[in-house]
Amino acid sequence: QVQLVQSGGGLVQAGGSLRLSCAASGRAFSYYVMGWFRQAPGKEREFVAGDRWTESSTYYADSVKGRFAISRDRAKNMVYLQMNSLKPEDTAVYYCAVSGAIAIPTIPDRYDYWGQGTQVTVSS
Repeated sequence: QVQLVQSGGGLVQAGGSLRLSCAASGRAFSYYVMGWFRQAPGKEREFVAGDRWTESSTYYADSVKGRFAISRDRAKNMVYLQMNSLKPEDTAVYYCAVSGAIAIPTIPDRYDYWGQGTQVTVSS
């Protein structure tokens, strides 16, 4: 069983920063990849960033590259998404998820367990 519990998020002005947290427990770390997705109202869930546990390998969507960063604290079983230079178009519900895929998948169907989601709202 895998549990992913998210925290963080909220309301921020454009240009500001937020950090999302994802607490992983159970067998989460037996999966190779932790990913972050987001879903805006009326839109499909889209890939934001991914990280492989076993090596320092990360992958970011072009829309967030250079602004967002994944980090992890294995001792605390935590994964973070640091979001800087936020834009109104970053407004969405953000999700963390784990995948057993070898490479970092960018489609939601390749992920096995999901966090509950957290709202990020960026005002202009």
